[in-house]
Amino acid sequence: MPGSELFGAEEQKEVNDVMGTGILFRYNHDHLRNGIWKAREFEAEVKKITHAKYAHAVSSGSTAVACALAAAGIGTGDEVIVPPFTYAASVEAVLFAGAIPVFAEVDETLCLSAEGIKKVLTPKTKGICLVHMCGSMANMDEIMAIVHEHNLVLVEDAGQAFGASYKGTQVGLFGKTGCYSFDFFKIATAGEGGVMVTNDEAAYKLADSYSDHGHDHIGNNRGMEQHPIIGFNYRISELHAAIGKVQTSRVPDIIQRNNKNKKLLTELLSKKEGISFATIADPAGDSATFLNLLLPDTTTAQAIVEEFNKAGVTGFNYWYTNMYHFINQWDHIKELKTAARLPVEILGAPQDYTKLDLPKSQEVIGRLISFGIRCTWTEEEVHTLAKNIAACVEKVVVLIDS
Repeated sequence: MPGSELFGAEEQKEVNDVMGTGILFRYNHDHLRNGIWKAREFEAEVKKITHAKYAHAVSSGSTAVACALAAAGIGTGDEVIVPPFTYAASVEAVLFAGAIPVFAEVDETLCLSAEGIKKVLTPKTKGICLVHMCGSMANMDEIMAIVHEHNLVLVEDAGQAFGASYKGTQVGLFGKTGCYSFDFFKIATAGEGGVMVTNDEAAYKLADSYSDHGHDHIGNNRGMEQHPIIGFNYRISELHAAIGKVQTSRVPDIIQRNNKNKKLLTELLSKKEGISFATIADPAGDSATFLNLLLPDTTTAQAIVEEFNKAGVTGFNYWYTNMYHFINQWDHIKELKTAARLPVEILGAPQDYTKLDLPKSQEVIGRLISFGIRCTWTEEEVHTLAKNIAACVEKVVVLIDS
């Protein structure tokens, strides 16, 4: 992914700044820091790009989702609509919040669809955990209409879509709270890290305390701080934040370069028989981290994956069989294989997770093959990749047609 392609002297300098102070903890120790506060600077860079009023950095994208849910008031017994196509952390965070996941269909945007959401709405529905997948975005006009009509709490997991926007608004800022991931595989990486964003001051203050054992972070004596709520430890370190700060500053340039490479790759493949593309709800807001191919059907897609492997084509994901991104492989979630009982096991769920009927999601994800876009590709490399993809697709389609 782009972020890890661009490690260099700037990241090293920021890390060295932290090591020079010896203060790896993000709070307090003011007299030893020499004015160096990397977590704050990381958050400032996120706010600069997203235009969020508040940003709070934590230890991972997963803990950012946990903070976003808690700060939005999602808790025990609340029914929350979730997608079957996402990194498993989105659903895990709902479960660990004590809430009840309710699975709804995704469509060709690769995100929850308005139609899918409507089908699973009940009087008990409290909110939606909307995930913006593969660098793109959901159809927010249609989804926000449902949110407003039914007075739902919207939490956005934009872990894979930092820098993406819909009609001028950054994904993550449509709901009560939103969040991004900065793990090693994202458009900007802190190695490990996440950021929760919101335009709601009360939600920000809740997340700030929730992620640090309930501390209110008022004053300069940590041992004498108040604890307005119960919290836990989701803190980011200054070392991770130092890297995240630099990486985040690179995102506008990365997005520009991504889009250039994705546009060329799309143009080269667009006339190829058998290939179509996932729907981008707002092409102008695409972060372009993935080119998402939709093949005619699951059988064809699987045959093309086999052909890619034979031909040595790399850099793609076939999510339909991916262990952590699609519900078909989530036996641990569907069968609630837990270390200790969760509220859902006591309260029950409105769906039998082992017998979910999600035909649209099965059809779309079965057809989907995603190629990660690299911002460092040369034009020659893009042409070579397009040629190799086209050759494999042509070989399979010809065999199937014959």
